[in-house]
Amino acid sequence: MTIATPVLRPATTQQRITDVLVRGRDWLDARGRPAWLVAMVLGFIFVWPVGLAILGYMIWSKRMFGCGKRTAAPRYSAPSTGNSAFDAYRAETLKRLEDEHREFIDFLAKLREAKDKAEFDQFMEKRDAKTDA
Repeated sequence: MTIATPVLRPATTQQRITDVLVRGRDWLDARGRPAWLVAMVLGFIFVWPVGLAILGYMIWSKRMFGCGKRTAAPRYSAPSTGNSAFDAYRAETLKRLEDEHREFIDFLAKLREAKDKAEFDQFMEKRDAKTDA
């Protein structure tokens, strides 16, 4: 029995930016609403669009109005069974399933984009046919 090893690909710039933003969000969440307010005020003082973006994010995500403290926990967590081999297998399987789910969501988004583009191209062809007639 062979086990396939995953291929490590270098992170894209967008993934790096997303990772930095997620880590920043989690760091601020760990410190509560005052940290978000300080970040927003400093954003307005030094670069006003950043402060405006933070304010918009706080309102959109309901962090402004006391939705409670969020924790940066894995999506699926379960207590340890005491069997370290099984726990490692379970954690690896759940991570793989989360990765596959994310890839599937990305695939669906690309599929929707392709469908929208095909519909738009069909609309433009009909429109061009009407103007030619």
